Amino acid sequence: MQASRPAAYALRSLLWSDCAGIQWISRVANPPRFYDRDVPAPGATEVRIQVKAIGINRAESMWRNDAYIEPVKFPAGLGYEAAGIVDAVGKDVEGFVVGDSVNVVPSFSMNDYTTYGEVIIAPHYAVVKQPPSLSFIEAASIWMMFVTPYGALIEDAKVTQGDFVIIPAASSSVGLAAIQLTNYVGATAIALTRTPEKRGKLRDAGAAHVLATDEVDLAEEVKRITGGKGARVVFDPVGGSTFPKLLAALSFQGTAYIYGALSKEVTPLPLLEMIAKMLTVKAHNIWLTSGDKARQKAAVDFVLKGFAAGALRPIIDRVFKFDEMAEAHRYLEKNAQFGKIVVTV
Repeated sequence: MQASRPAAYALRSLLWSDCAGIQWISRVANPPRFYDRDVPAPGATEVRIQVKAIGINRAESMWRNDAYIEPVKFPAGLGYEAAGIVDAVGKDVEGFVVGDSVNVVPSFSMNDYTTYGEVIIAPHYAVVKQPPSLSFIEAASIWMMFVTPYGALIEDAKVTQGDFVIIPAASSSVGLAAIQLTNYVGATAIALTRTPEKRGKLRDAGAAHVLATDEVDLAEEVKRITGGKGARVVFDPVGGSTFPKLLAALSFQGTAYIYGALSKEVTPLPLLEMIAKMLTVKAHNIWLTSGDKARQKAAVDFVLKGFAAGALRPIIDRVFKFDEMAEAHRYLEKNAQFGKIVVTV
């Protein structure tokens, strides 16, 4: 079913066209470039969405700087998440009609689809109905935030009552969601933050224990908290030279998930300790869950039940306007936020 708009019409999106322009957000002398682009009718299996809000993710900063897990093809856009209203649907799309409030779940390459625009095209498999209890701003924040830790902690590790989970960079949106998911299944969250300034906020967010890593011996503190056993799971977006400290805090046969590379340092692996304790280190990203139809549905259903039960909630740090996208990325790259950054359109 098509909306009343023409098959193609021009609306603003963010785009860069060459490697020299890839730094446009981080360089003051190189402002963001907004383009009027023709937005076509959706393909047979696509949905066209009038965007109301965009969730901002670390992956997009890495993509913009050509430091992501796949190479950028030019001309290139940005964005994994959005919330908005269905504007048109492809002829083979079922379950969505014009006027539906929907969200985009990260489950595609930004070489194929992006969300930084006033009107966007999304593949049908990445579109879900918006939770009715959430605003567009809240809904734009939730899917990267919750599905990423769901895949590691719930789907793979099957964290449950009695488990301890170490969560570095706990004040990030994904870190805060990991705390909530850990609590939801009855396990115990040990949140890590570099300095004590965010300790109170992390406790308010549900962390049973908060460790300021600049002040304590991490492994010894975790052993104290766990009665000498260590934690069964680490969920880490940082890596770098401190990674061995996380492994030292794991229990026998514990598992460390690494889902980011915030540190620019080499990430060493203490092989003898890993062998002695029979530790597992797993690389993780959201696509394992969101890229599979059945897994994505299970994750969405789990998160929706958590919202309905009041156990899960979005935590928004700051909201910017679409014209302030450059400032939103600068703010993201300061690593000072507590929760999700969202841009309204």
